[in-house]
Amino acid sequence: MNKTLMTDFYELTMAQTYYKEGKKDEILFFDIFFRENPFHGGYTLSGGLEEIIEYIKNFKFDDEDIKYLSSLNTFDSDFLNYLKTLRFRGDIYAIPDGTIIFPNEPIITVKADSITAQLLETALLASFNHGSLVATAAKRITSEAKNKPVMEFGARRARGIDSAIEASKYAFIGGCSGTSNTFAGKKYHIPVLGTMAHSLVTESDNEYDAFLGYAKANPYNTVFLVDTYDTLRSGIPNAIKVAKDYLVPNGFPFKGVRIDSGDLAYLSKEVRKMLDKAGFLDTTICLSNGLDEYTIRDLLEQGACFDSLGIGDNIAASKERIGGVYKLVAVMKDNEIIPKLKVSGDTIKTTTPGFKRVYRFYDKDSGYALGDVVALSHEKISEESYTLVHPQDNWKRKTISNYIVRELQVPVFIDGKLVYSKRNLNEIQEYASLEYQSMYPEVTRIKNPHIYPVDLSIELRDLKNNLIHSFEEEKSND
Repeated sequence: MNKTLMTDFYELTMAQTYYKEGKKDEILFFDIFFRENPFHGGYTLSGGLEEIIEYIKNFKFDDEDIKYLSSLNTFDSDFLNYLKTLRFRGDIYAIPDGTIIFPNEPIITVKADSITAQLLETALLASFNHGSLVATAAKRITSEAKNKPVMEFGARRARGIDSAIEASKYAFIGGCSGTSNTFAGKKYHIPVLGTMAHSLVTESDNEYDAFLGYAKANPYNTVFLVDTYDTLRSGIPNAIKVAKDYLVPNGFPFKGVRIDSGDLAYLSKEVRKMLDKAGFLDTTICLSNGLDEYTIRDLLEQGACFDSLGIGDNIAASKERIGGVYKLVAVMKDNEIIPKLKVSGDTIKTTTPGFKRVYRFYDKDSGYALGDVVALSHEKISEESYTLVHPQDNWKRKTISNYIVRELQVPVFIDGKLVYSKRNLNEIQEYASLEYQSMYPEVTRIKNPHIYPVDLSIELRDLKNNLIHSFEEEKSND
């Protein structure tokens, strides 16, 4: 689907500026990166690349787009005629979805003509920010759930239909076992799961009849929502009665119950006792109701009895954000790459210049990641030993050896041609799981995580410092 106009208006006015100044063929380099991990965490799980690929594959201003832009009385006809012929002919390098990523390293690098590169900004950021946020939220939650399956059912809380569908996909990449979103199940082949809502119970004359009707209509999917009136005095007794009156005599399983309110730790333990006493040792317990990674950890510490979790808001509609940005890092003139730098009084907002690559070191013995280094594209990384240096506190140094080096970014588009081989969701989910396991537990813990080292090569650090000093000298001479 062509969504080329999904760009901020100022991208178009800047594009027209490039055109009028004769810079339409100038080649620019942009990096997408972020400055802080969400959730005060120690890592982020990358997402959004699949949507970016689809956007770029369909990048084209059609007749309706041009007609609309013309109606705004802002753009000259010669510029609009140029847009009619515009296609993506550049390069994109990206860290694949499901990779553990960290602040201040280039996740996606765009090399393209000035107008195309500028127009891509909004769509690429929207896809990266949303996909990475949902995938990270899901990974934090599923990792705290240990081996308990987590069902994502946040569609009704998501920020619109398209957002809900994509959230289901990235929740699955982050480790969820399935989704309540039937459309996402169809589109992405994600297992679809679900129980019932309270309305089925309150609509009926009584709880027993509601459960019986549901059991007859869904004899192989009998998971009863037991907290509509009173979980222990009404919900569980009625569920057990329906199981004994109808399910068992007819050879159907009493699959499970879901608790969606109250003291979940206490109720789940009491429900387990009641089910076991009635002979339903295999009947499962699902817990829901605004759960996040911290409440899951508390439930496990308190000995809660549950077999699965249902989570919506805190995966599909998190109040956190990634904060990815899209910054110019270099221009090409006469086949020479000239680094560019944005300087800010806020140190964290001063960009890292140049066309770069990202490398990760892995300990050969343990397999754990030791740190990342960002280097200029022409640099070679030693495979024997390397000294990691803190980007701000240069006195913090650590020399490592006995490692394997891996380059994180891979080519996605080269000269406008898609060269990236897409993977299915099960492959990406498994890849994301292995990525998570490659991190020291101190990095992935949800509270007060260890800060994973992301350093700059000596050459890149010197380049950045020299550009900053040059800027300061120019400013002092004005």
